[in-house]
Amino acid sequence: MRLGGRHANSLDVFGVHGVGGIVGALLTGVFNSPSLGGPSAVGDWVTVSMVTADAYSIAAQVWTQAKAVLLTIVWSGVVSVAAYKIVDLTIGLRVTEEEEREGLDISSHGESAYHG
Repeated sequence: MRLGGRHANSLDVFGVHGVGGIVGALLTGVFNSPSLGGPSAVGDWVTVSMVTADAYSIAAQVWTQAKAVLLTIVWSGVVSVAAYKIVDLTIGLRVTEEEEREGLDISSHGESAYHG
């Protein structure tokens, strides 16, 4: 499967892990509701007091979860770009055209994968 033209996503990694994680994180705000049988939420981490079913707001919790999802997406993007640039500046992202033409088995590993 091709996404956005030149980026391959053959194993559907984002479709499985990205979308599944986002949906799961958002629905945590719904299913955590005491009125739906959820365990509720800790309202005060100092006294560890639980929020009652009357005081629990599904919309407020889903909004909190959505902000966390957005923060995670931004964080992942920033760290990915930083890692990309570090690799690019240190060892490079591509081999030379001559090494590619010769074959990466020989140029990178010093051996041939196929002896035929």
